[in-house]
Amino acid sequence: MTASSKTLHLFGIKACDTMKKARTWLDEHGVGYEFHDYKTAGIDREHLTQWCNEHGWQVVLNRAGTTFRKLEDERKADLDQSKAIELMLAQPSMIKRPVLDLGDRTLIGFKPDSYSAALK
Repeated sequence: MTASSKTLHLFGIKACDTMKKARTWLDEHGVGYEFHDYKTAGIDREHLTQWCNEHGWQVVLNRAGTTFRKLEDERKADLDQSKAIELMLAQPSMIKRPVLDLGDRTLIGFKPDSYSAALK
């Protein structure tokens, strides 16, 4: 089954600049997708666990973002996967974005080359 014959799911936050770039790229390349805004619709532990198992929680947790940087130091200390998932469940804006679910794997972050390679 090719990427074009199934519905892709794009997870992220509507107002994010990187999300806008990813959505524009998908639209310009005629790639259909369903958008899931996890700031308004939330995200479940199952998705976060799957993404962390695939990429490592260090990739999924956006430690460069304002939301994470504003946390008290004790909440940032001694992080592991289960603590990172709890933080992301409580504040989905800490999830690196976008997450493009291709069905058999996911892409985290937006790089045009990665999208081109995955969707050709």
